[in-house]
Amino acid sequence: MSQDQNTPFITETIKDKVATLSFYSPASNSFPSSQLEKLTEMINTLSDNANITTIILKSEGTGAFCAGASFDELLSIKDTQTGQAFFSGFANVINAMRKSPKIFVGRIHGKAVGGGVGLAAACDYCFATSNAAIKLSELAIGIGPFVIEPAVSRKIGKTAFTDMSLNAHEWKTATWAQTHGLYCEVYDTVERLDLEIDTFVSRISSYNPEALYEMKRVFWEGTDHWTELLYQRAKISGKLVLSDFTVNALNQFKKK
Repeated sequence: MSQDQNTPFITETIKDKVATLSFYSPASNSFPSSQLEKLTEMINTLSDNANITTIILKSEGTGAFCAGASFDELLSIKDTQTGQAFFSGFANVINAMRKSPKIFVGRIHGKAVGGGVGLAAACDYCFATSNAAIKLSELAIGIGPFVIEPAVSRKIGKTAFTDMSLNAHEWKTATWAQTHGLYCEVYDTVERLDLEIDTFVSRISSYNPEALYEMKRVFWEGTDHWTELLYQRAKISGKLVLSDFTVNALNQFKKK
């Protein structure tokens, strides 16, 4: 990782028919709104690129895959409009991935929390390591995983989503995530993970692009209403983030 480790960034590389988007933030790969906006823009640009068929979504470092929303930015929100705009950032990314004609492959090398689970769920196929435990901690800080719920429930089912949401302090193992459909494959080492991803995307990129596009449409049938739904959910989160409960909880988390 040659970039400045104190500054969030997203990089893009293209090799053959495969693009790789890699994001980084010093705060456990959590997302400020600027990063969410940039990621959405890059996904939309790649979606218009007829020369690629597959997009790998990954993060940098050896720690967490993604810790979700930036707590610093959540604490800076002072009105419902700003709150809705922030949570709409996750809605924009998920909708961009859903609407894209490209196949998204997730590389989940470490723990995923909140919005990070949502990003994994928005991928069409996920590879993970055995260290890639997941948690939906939103209720513990006074909000809820409203925006990401449709994507997560689509992968693991409403019952498992309910389990994760109400057990907001509990980590679910990578094996649990695989059993419930979030992860397709789980490996013990990052080296094996990357080898298997390379093999998979090489094979996928050899398929008929038109067939992949039509299959992508099949994968996401019945989700057209998400364009409105996710923004309605962002409004709920944007209101709750202003509550005294949430402000106090976020400050307590930051002190840990």
